[in-house]
Amino acid sequence: MSKQVTFFHGGGSREDFEADEKLVVSLLSELGVGYSVHYPYLPNNGTPDLGRREQIGKEISASPDGIILVAHSLGASMLLAYLSENEVEKQIGGIFLLATPFWEGNEDWVNAFKLQPDFAARIDKNIPLFFYHCKDDEEVAFSHFEIYHQNLPHATFRDVPTGGHQFSDGLKVVAADVKEL
Repeated sequence: MSKQVTFFHGGGSREDFEADEKLVVSLLSELGVGYSVHYPYLPNNGTPDLGRREQIGKEISASPDGIILVAHSLGASMLLAYLSENEVEKQIGGIFLLATPFWEGNEDWVNAFKLQPDFAARIDKNIPLFFYHCKDDEEVAFSHFEIYHQNLPHATFRDVPTGGHQFSDGLKVVAADVKEL
């Protein structure tokens, strides 16, 4: 039986989903035999957070125990928000977050994406948690990675020298960590 990975895409459009599909293909290729990757499309449902928390919750609930969760950009921040705001019934094997924005500011649209002030205390420290960020990311500043590092010191942090926001469409470093679980 293969290990199940679910990958949540960034952004809120079909184009964002298609762009992140290259990351999914890379991850599956690097993981090889023994893994399957579920890649659901999360459409913008018109709610302030684009419906991400609810959609992510439904996907996790439908997953087998031991699910490995991987998410990119907006998907990563919304996965972290969901996990810190909800009681999860499923056993999670690991959480792998790529280019995760840390939402700040007082604009109305930003408020829907922000984490709760106590988010770090509400993340289960028994679940392996990994963050990845390319130093040359042109969309999500590297300083966001550093904020997470300050708030979640128990997590593993991997800074990648180059690759931009899309990790040059390759997730070898992520796959290596997933295989170590």
